[in-house]
Amino acid sequence: MDSREQARRVVVGMSGGVDSAVAALLLKRRGYDVTGVFMDNWEETDGEGVCTAAADREDVRRVCDRLEIPHYTVNFAREYRERVFSYFLSEYKAGRTPNPDVLCNCEIKFKAFLDLALAAGAEDMATGHYARLDKSGGRVRLLRALDDNKDQTYFLAGLTQAQLARALFPVGGLLKGEVRRIAAGAGLPVAAKKDSTGICFIGERSFKRFLMQYLPAQPGDMVTLEGKTVGRHDGLMYYTLGQRRGLGIGGIRGNSGESWFVIGKDMERNLLIVQQGEREELFSTALEAGKISFVAGEPPAAAFACTAKFRYRQTDSPVRVTMDKEGCFVEFERPERAVTPGQWVVFYMGEECLGGGPIDGTRPLKKLDLRFV
Repeated sequence: MDSREQARRVVVGMSGGVDSAVAALLLKRRGYDVTGVFMDNWEETDGEGVCTAAADREDVRRVCDRLEIPHYTVNFAREYRERVFSYFLSEYKAGRTPNPDVLCNCEIKFKAFLDLALAAGAEDMATGHYARLDKSGGRVRLLRALDDNKDQTYFLAGLTQAQLARALFPVGGLLKGEVRRIAAGAGLPVAAKKDSTGICFIGERSFKRFLMQYLPAQPGDMVTLEGKTVGRHDGLMYYTLGQRRGLGIGGIRGNSGESWFVIGKDMERNLLIVQQGEREELFSTALEAGKISFVAGEPPAAAFACTAKFRYRQTDSPVRVTMDKEGCFVEFERPERAVTPGQWVVFYMGEECLGGGPIDGTRPLKKLDLRFV
């Protein structure tokens, strides 16, 4: 690294976790002028009067003190509510299952926060995401992380060339175990801190109880395709396609004893359609997506073969993508289970993440026959 690169100013988005802490550490060791920033995107308590961001903010302070780098807190609560949370609520109200973490990266971390960092004189911004970047060849390529189990390119698929050109992902070339060993070796106070799980603003809380605070519950019947009522639901928004747990359907005399699954929603009649066993109605052969963002700025071709994920941590599936004026049509090589409107379809060509967008609809392997419902 030459002297010009060593002098570059970088702002690190720090969450209070081990990954962003090690990202800041590695950049400092490489000679960057590093500043740590904690993004306060949510101002509510956890229901017990405890500010859920307070502990993370304190961990950021402790890490930055250990690294001897300046640190600040910025508040994006208003931007988060306007750009992410309002979308989250509207999607659930419409019966879809959105992925707010993808939108948070597009609208907050790599937009509002990046704009602030650049305005403050930084030349780059970094995060603790598990992903890699290839900035050679005249354009930025978003690549899977070395640690396939931690890869987070799915959540970064909506980013643009301009955003990624300023981004750094220092831990993307490391295994998670290595990250923790580096943190422990440097005496970072978060070396053994548990990874956060779930949607960022919900955390470990009950999803259903959280959503009930914002969208009024509309209970209704759980019914089979044969028109049999087998239980009650708390509100269609609380359930997702393919869901098995939490349905509360007890043993029914004369039934197979197989698990029950959500296979559809009738929004007009407020009915949750359920079925015993994983049958054809739970699978689809294709999907449609209207708002696709490609990292390169354009698709690789009008029609192309690649692999895709339809949810985070899913194994890649071979697909055929056809672009049109409305977005794209994605055909699956084999039927896929519980492909859910609202979630993102993300495309890959080998180790490169091409981009993605929210799923609008699917082509079912067997269309739901609601004649008797």
